[in-house]
Amino acid sequence: MMPAPSTTASHPGHAPRVERAALWANFIGYQAVWFCAVIAAAYGLAWPGAVACVAFVAWQLGASRQRRIETRLIAIALGCGLVLDGSLAASGWIDYAASSVSVPPGGAPLWILSLWASFALTVTQSLRYLQKSLWVAALFGVVGGPLAYWCASRAWSVVVFAAPQWHALGALALGWGVAMPLLAGVARMDVRSRGGS
Repeated sequence: MMPAPSTTASHPGHAPRVERAALWANFIGYQAVWFCAVIAAAYGLAWPGAVACVAFVAWQLGASRQRRIETRLIAIALGCGLVLDGSLAASGWIDYAASSVSVPPGGAPLWILSLWASFALTVTQSLRYLQKSLWVAALFGVVGGPLAYWCASRAWSVVVFAAPQWHALGALALGWGVAMPLLAGVARMDVRSRGGS
């Protein structure tokens, strides 16, 4: 059976509405993963965040027309998480809750890596505007990265900063200030290679 093409043709605003709905679904889906992972970690559980991540990634990739680049972004984001959070955990600058399952042992907790993987899928969708300016992406990372960790620390104590706290917060700002434009830049190059705007 062929799909009816008249829906979009007779309703020019249909496609933008569908696209907006997909962007909101991506944003809300990531937030759901974030809260699931963080709250579960507060109770010492790493697996709920991982399960939520797998479900979110499967859902997003299943509906995606950009699976190749989004799979690459997930791999890059996981690499960033392994280096950044793994270094902070190993150095003792941050003590992570639910860290019994970490990659490698003593490194980045599974629930944090789940957040990195899920976050990668926002770069082509709800945060795709960051592709337009890598400077804005860097600023977003410098401010938003540490802020997310600080909120998780204050509200659920899933990350504990060693004194002086500015060491860990500064490292997070630097790490996210590099990771965010890297992810946005890779996504932007893919759009250009496909002839997009």
